[in-house]
Amino acid sequence: MTLGDRIFAAAPLPVAVLDDIQRLACLRLIRSENVGPVTFRALINHFGGAQAALDALPEVSRQGGRRRPAKVCPREAAELELAAASAVGAIPVFTIEPGYPALLAHIDVPPPLLYVKGRVELLNRPAVAIVGSRDASAAGQKIARDLARGLGAAGWVVASGLARGIDAAAHIAAMDTGTIAVLAGGIDIIYPPEHAVLQAAIGEQGCLVTEMPPGFQPRGQDFPRRNRIISGLSRGTVVVEAARRSGTLITARYAGEQGRDVFAVPGHPLDPRAEGTNQLLKDGATLVTTSDDILRALSPVIEGFTDRTVPAPSYPQASRPEIALPPRADQSDRERVLEALGPAPVAIDELARATGLSSRVIQIILTELSLAGRIALHGGQLVSLAIDAQRP
Repeated sequence: MTLGDRIFAAAPLPVAVLDDIQRLACLRLIRSENVGPVTFRALINHFGGAQAALDALPEVSRQGGRRRPAKVCPREAAELELAAASAVGAIPVFTIEPGYPALLAHIDVPPPLLYVKGRVELLNRPAVAIVGSRDASAAGQKIARDLARGLGAAGWVVASGLARGIDAAAHIAAMDTGTIAVLAGGIDIIYPPEHAVLQAAIGEQGCLVTEMPPGFQPRGQDFPRRNRIISGLSRGTVVVEAARRSGTLITARYAGEQGRDVFAVPGHPLDPRAEGTNQLLKDGATLVTTSDDILRALSPVIEGFTDRTVPAPSYPQASRPEIALPPRADQSDRERVLEALGPAPVAIDELARATGLSSRVIQIILTELSLAGRIALHGGQLVSLAIDAQRP
């Protein structure tokens, strides 16, 4: 394991059954200024809980060189967000509490918060994603339905993105056996508009998931983030019809990066909707035409999960860990880190080698600088100077 892994990934987040006060503190921390997913994880590991991290946030950001302390999300704003979620029947699930999807928790920088509506237990059952073209052919939609029914009959949940075409066909076919729809906007936002009835049905019989707050209208850049969650929830991703530049291929790419199986249904060479899937096959995706093909490929993880009523894993009540507050880093060490950084992302391991600082000091400094808005923490244990970094 590399030093970068030890700094930001190896230490498991505390897992505990949260009460309303702790959930409110977690949400306030996530919504506070300059607290992204990586910094959220680092702060929780540092301070042992969200409230302690909130209390320390202004001082830690000042240590990083910020003129004014980082803005902490007001209690009232967080309470309003939770109330809005409750009003539409959604609940928050944080990475530090039971029920958060175990498979998603293992991807690089998982979303620290999900809003969930419906059968929450589906999130911890084995799932396969079925995704594809919005402008799907009749044959493609039939294949998606057949795959979804076959997987559901074998005890697997089907995940997709509630888009037109292939996504909708897969959701409908898996409604009785279990389906998860990942949304790009708030859980109360209907998108596309013609899927109002389908989205409502999944919210009752299946499970709706999003990392966005209630009322959030999806933008173009939010759909790749949604796709990353779809693949992260799933042990494998099946692509049924995708054009060469289809957004569906982003889901397949994420699946490969997450170490999950990628499957593709071959299409006619003259059909532009098959260009993307046929290219995936050339690049090494597994060719499938039936659900049995997928089940055979996933057979190493099928054992023990064939009963489609398998419950989500249970977690014991975890006590709040007693973690000492981190010491201050020297200003000279902080300047060494800043001097070693540039606009191009660099691995944390390389940063440690360049500065000669210990992993503990590096962790403290990167957390401080992130909260001060002076650096950007990326996935894959990469860090860079922020383009619009504030100078002391």
